[in-house]
Amino acid sequence: MSTVTDVSRLQQRSWLSWWDGSPRSLLFDLAVAGAPIAGEFYAHGGRLTDTSPLTITAMIAAFSALLVRRRFPFAAALVVAVTSLNVERVLGFVEVALYTVASRRGPRLPTWLAATANVLVLLPVVLDWGDFRIGPTTTIVVGSVVVPVLLGLWVFGRRRVLADFREQAEQVERERELLAERAVEAQRREIAREMHDVVAHRIGVVSRHADILAANASDQRSAELAEIIRSTSATAMSELHDMLRALRDDAEPEPASASTTGIAELVDGAVRSGSNVQLHMAEPAPEVPPEVGRAAYRVVQEALTNAAKHSPHAAVLVAVSSDDDELSLTVTNRHSPRGHAVALPSSGFGLVGMRERVALTGGRLNTGRTEDGGYRVHATLPLRPEDAASE
Repeated sequence: MSTVTDVSRLQQRSWLSWWDGSPRSLLFDLAVAGAPIAGEFYAHGGRLTDTSPLTITAMIAAFSALLVRRRFPFAAALVVAVTSLNVERVLGFVEVALYTVASRRGPRLPTWLAATANVLVLLPVVLDWGDFRIGPTTTIVVGSVVVPVLLGLWVFGRRRVLADFREQAEQVERERELLAERAVEAQRREIAREMHDVVAHRIGVVSRHADILAANASDQRSAELAEIIRSTSATAMSELHDMLRALRDDAEPEPASASTTGIAELVDGAVRSGSNVQLHMAEPAPEVPPEVGRAAYRVVQEALTNAAKHSPHAAVLVAVSSDDDELSLTVTNRHSPRGHAVALPSSGFGLVGMRERVALTGGRLNTGRTEDGGYRVHATLPLRPEDAASE
């Protein structure tokens, strides 16, 4: 609907371009152009039966010239000046045409030629007086020529000044946006450097300790756990490198595994680390838009992390299903009386991050305690753009 409206507005502006794209300007020019004809009708008692064909032609020419004076100001001024010699009612509108030339063309040759033509038009009026009168002559020249020209030049100059101010404001805005972009880019690079120097170093230390632990494990289970730690550290390092590249080069921050196909790998990694996690998801994994897949992957990842921290050893169920309209995923962990919360540092932004990711897709996220004291995370993500737009 909005597209049709925009097209109609463009079409309206195209045929109104001669009147500055404004219907009010067209109506005003129609009133100005019709005034001499209305005056002629009034002078002849509402009929033009005794009006000569030359006068009628002159009135039609004056009407047309005044109507299109914004588009052809110089030609309109000349036509109105010539027709005023035959139709006295047009003489009062010579100033309108002269003002239009000055306001549209500025201090250029067309303005001075139009002013000269209008001075010549006034000669018959002065000659009809019989003798030269300096006072009335000066008054009529100033009122009919000088004032319209000066007023038009003032409007022309004001338009130029406003245009210059507008251009300067746009230039300042472009410079401000450029400086803001540079500041953001510098900040992103600073964050990338800090993450590389601090986080990457710590993950590397964990990976090296895991290698040493695996090499000196006293039993098979300890070796398997050390290998899980090493593998997880390597995956974290790879994802960190992807994130650093995104911060520096504005690349895609999410790895290819961050999709519905990677949810099975998340669950498998949790199981190998000793967690009691079950996955209910069709094979193959549902095909969804990339942004929906990334959001689903990160929601499951965060939900499994929270379950491992707050309810270790508790059974966790991950259910993923989809239809033509939406992707639904639920992560539920039971209450574990014998478990205890793992003393890991928390950023406090886990649930906030999940809500933001789901909201960006136009979906809904519900979290809360279950009846048995466990915790449940349920997300619904639309699969069609129009569904997200209607939210």
